[in-house]
Amino acid sequence: MEKEKIIKGGEFLIKETDADDIFVPEEFNEEQLMIAQSCQDFLDQEVYPILDRIDNLEEGLMDGLLSKAGELGLLGISVPEQYGGFGKRFVTSMLSAEVTGAGYSFAVALSAHTGIGTLPILYYGNEEQKQRYIPKLASGEWKACYCLTEPGAGSDANSGKSKALLSEDGKHYILNGQKMWITNGGFANILTVFAKIDDDENLSAFILEKDFEGISMNPEEKKMGIKGSSTRQIFFNDVKVPIKNLLGERGGGFKIALNILNVGRVKLAGAALGAAKATIDRSVKYANERTQFDRPISKYGAIRHKLAEQAIKAFATESALYRLSQNIDDQINSLIKEGIDPQEATLKGLREYAAECAILKVHGSESIDYIVDEGVQIYGGMGYSAEADMERAYRDSRINRIFEGTNEINRLLIVDIILKRALSGELNIMEAAQSVANEILEIPDFDTDNSAYLSEEKGVIKNFKKSVLLIAGAAAKHFTTSLAKEQEVLMNIADITIETYICESLVLRVEKLTSIIEDNSLQQKMMQVYLYDAADRINKAGKEAINSFAEGDELRGLLLGIKRFSKHPPLNTKSLRQDIAIALIDKNRYCF
Repeated sequence: MEKEKIIKGGEFLIKETDADDIFVPEEFNEEQLMIAQSCQDFLDQEVYPILDRIDNLEEGLMDGLLSKAGELGLLGISVPEQYGGFGKRFVTSMLSAEVTGAGYSFAVALSAHTGIGTLPILYYGNEEQKQRYIPKLASGEWKACYCLTEPGAGSDANSGKSKALLSEDGKHYILNGQKMWITNGGFANILTVFAKIDDDENLSAFILEKDFEGISMNPEEKKMGIKGSSTRQIFFNDVKVPIKNLLGERGGGFKIALNILNVGRVKLAGAALGAAKATIDRSVKYANERTQFDRPISKYGAIRHKLAEQAIKAFATESALYRLSQNIDDQINSLIKEGIDPQEATLKGLREYAAECAILKVHGSESIDYIVDEGVQIYGGMGYSAEADMERAYRDSRINRIFEGTNEINRLLIVDIILKRALSGELNIMEAAQSVANEILEIPDFDTDNSAYLSEEKGVIKNFKKSVLLIAGAAAKHFTTSLAKEQEVLMNIADITIETYICESLVLRVEKLTSIIEDNSLQQKMMQVYLYDAADRINKAGKEAINSFAEGDELRGLLLGIKRFSKHPPLNTKSLRQDIAIALIDKNRYCF
């Protein structure tokens, strides 16, 4: 795509996107669908038959599964060809993350290896490091883990106490410290470890090999869910790390951690989507099979509401996920054309959309939590029984709101990134916010032309954007430099921002589908229901924020503004959900 047409990170709030410029899943090509099928076949043949054995942490089992996945090329989809991978673009790697995301604990091990385990070396390693480690990580001969979190350093990762001191002969760093919650820790061959050199302010990163003397670990953690994922505390006692194993620049570890988390966040949303679709499949099948009062429970309106709402949330996440994935691909390709190294271009592309990555992480993880919760409810008593997979899906989903930065941290991050870019002049948000503030003092223009396709929905989206700008602008003006401490207000703004991005993605997808599929009426109905409900969520979040800081005439004006900008025409959501549910029931699966 031409560079001038590529929308910048956060720019969706002040700029319209053309539907032709986004990617929708209905556009996957034959090669991409074949990769997706290979991932699905692997789950069906290698993972699903042994779920209980995986959850029992059978010695060597997960390690062996990753080796098999490596033999099939599933660990190297996004790794460049010169390092033994397939070198596929971001959209394709996202599709593989989505499909394998339905693999319970295996999905966690796989994503930790291919993401935070492999990518720090691929993106920040020198050529010697990449040649030594990446081919064996891509093939599955070696497995990887990422050692950042410490007992006293979770969300505040840079406060970690692990230390690295240069040896007297200058050949090694002597590493001491403790890391916890390390996924794949029990069997990883390669460890990316973060520690501060001497009294540095920021972390540095190091590549360790498991046979380095001085590495020890606690037994496997007992967890609520993802029981088959190896999770260990790891201790480093005078570990001698060759100076050539410093990853990136001294003091650059915190930057590595932040940038790799951008990948992890959006890929987590993809994995959550895959798990969501699998959960919907099981929910629909059970609803069709389970009879009460001489009828399948799928005949009842209460169940149909749940099935439809599950599908709507998954469809919404998917629409935004692949829109963002294409944005990232376009940005990467544009930077490569400018002569930037592909790995550096990838990092810059992901960094550009850090706010959107956080949006997807929050929305994807909260959608899967809703979907599995309703799945348990549809199953009734069987949903609470360990005999049914729904119980495992319910437990396994909960970690997603904690992984890759808690959802609270990610909400704060969304607003922080956008406001910083506004203050730096990268985004012209302040001017747009002032324009919206002026608009609420004017008489609304009710003379709008809604004759064009989706014009009414596009008008709703414009107003949702105005809601973000109105409240963010007012809050920034009121709190000035203390806004960063007003976490409740920031999370209100984040919630409105998230809903706005998801809603616009839905409208763009439905618009684009008119030229791809013959009948997109069901997709349009899902979009309509989501927008209708989002309007109420935006209204509530807006009022909560406004009521917390505004007074007098300002309060009344802002409340009138949020009421105007979160309005939505009346809609028979019951009828629309019925139509969506009937389509699911007839196909006996998620079918969108």
